Amino acid sequence: MQIWHARAVVRLCLLAVLSAGFAFSQDPTPVITVPNPPNTAAQQAKPYVILISLDGFRYDYPRRYGAPHLLQLGTKGASAPEGMLPSYPSLTFPNHISIVTGLYPEHHGIVGNTFWDPVREQTYVYTQPKSNSDGSWYSGTPLWVLAEEQGMRSACLFWPGSEAEIQGKRPSYYLRFDEKLDDQKRVDQVVEWLKLPPELRPHFITLYYSNVDHAGHNYGPDSDEVRAAVHHVDAMVGDLQAKVAALHLPVDFVVVADHGMVSVQGAPVTLADYADLSEFHTEGSLLYAKPDADVQEIYEEFLAHPDPRFKVYRRADVPPGLHFDTNPREGDPVIVPSGPFTLRGSLSSDGEPAKHRGAHGFNPRTMPEMKAIFFAAGPDVRPGVQLRPFENVNIYPFIAEILGLKAPAVDGTLEVLRPALKTSKRKK
Repeated sequence: MQIWHARAVVRLCLLAVLSAGFAFSQDPTPVITVPNPPNTAAQQAKPYVILISLDGFRYDYPRRYGAPHLLQLGTKGASAPEGMLPSYPSLTFPNHISIVTGLYPEHHGIVGNTFWDPVREQTYVYTQPKSNSDGSWYSGTPLWVLAEEQGMRSACLFWPGSEAEIQGKRPSYYLRFDEKLDDQKRVDQVVEWLKLPPELRPHFITLYYSNVDHAGHNYGPDSDEVRAAVHHVDAMVGDLQAKVAALHLPVDFVVVADHGMVSVQGAPVTLADYADLSEFHTEGSLLYAKPDADVQEIYEEFLAHPDPRFKVYRRADVPPGLHFDTNPREGDPVIVPSGPFTLRGSLSSDGEPAKHRGAHGFNPRTMPEMKAIFFAAGPDVRPGVQLRPFENVNIYPFIAEILGLKAPAVDGTLEVLRPALKTSKRKK
C-alpha cells in the first residue's frame, strides 16, 4: 500500500509539473512546482479562494476613477466603502504578511520593507532574495502554509514571503517575483491552475499587481497615470472573473490592497539634524542603538528639538493602537511621522530618498489616504454587505473559514467579517 501511494504521488507530481508549467513553458519566469502531497479527498470538496492584491489601490479609487468590475464585486458580495485599515507601518511587505498571517507586523516580524534585526545583526531587505526568501525571518503561519499543512494545495502568483520555506512548507506552485511578467499571463496562469485535476488543483491562490502603486509613487494619487492603472488592473480582475466563471467551480474572490497613497509634502526630514545619531544604526527612519549608545539621552535630544512633522517615543511608549511597541526590530526611539513627510535617519547612511510624488507608510487612523480597498464575492459571501473600516488582520480567519481550515490564534478575529459570510457555510 505504501509503495502504491509513493508511486501515485510521483505520477501526480509529474502531471503537476507538466500542467502547471504549460502556460509559462516559454517564459523566463517559470512556475516552480513543489512535490507536496495531493489534495485529500475531504479538501477536494472544499471551495476555492483567489486572494488578489492590487498594491497601493486606495479605498476611494474605485468610485473616484471608475473600477466597474471591482464595484460589481461589491454589489454581488461584500465591500468596505470607507476602506480597510492597513497595519502600521502602512508599507507593502508588512501588510502583505499581515493579510496572510492575521498578525500585526511586530508579531509576524516584518516591521518594514527594510529593517535591522539587533539579535541577528542582519538587515532584512525586501528586494533581496537573500532575506525575502529566508523563512527564518517570518513568524506566523501564512495561509498557503496553513492549507498545505491540512492537506489542501495552494499556489502563489507573487506575494511577499511566498518564495520562502516557512515552517518547512512552501505552496505547491509559486513563482519568483518578476515585475516584468505580463499582466495577462498572470490571469491565464491562475486559470490554468484551476483547470488541473481535482487532486492537484490549488484551492487557495494568490495573485498580485503593482501597477497602481508604481503610478501613485511616480505621479501622485491625483494623476491621470493612476487613473489609467486603476482601469487596467480592474480590467484584469474582470477578465479573471469571466474566465473562472466558465470553469463552473465554487470560487470566492477576495480583492484587497496593502495600503493607500498620499501626495508627499515638503523636503525630506533628516533625523540626524535633531539628535546625535553617530552611535545608531539607521534604516530609513528606524533607529537602532549601538552598544555604547545612550538611548534615553538621544530620546531627550529629540524632545528638546520638537518638529510638528514627526513624533518621537521610547518604543515601550508607542501608542497601543499602532501595535508597534514590543519588537526590537522596530528600533528605539521610534519616530512616527505626523503627516505625508519623507523621513530618513541621516544622509550619510541612508542616502537621498527616491523622489516620489506619492508615498505611504503613515498611520491609517490619522491619515485616511492610507486606507485600502476590500471586496469579496462568491458562493460563500453574502451579497450587498457593506462593512465599516476594519483592520486587515481580520482577513485571515475569514479566508480560513471559507476554506474550512482550522486556523491558529491570531490578532484578527472571525467576528469582524462574519457578517459577510453566508449562514449556510459548508461544514468543515
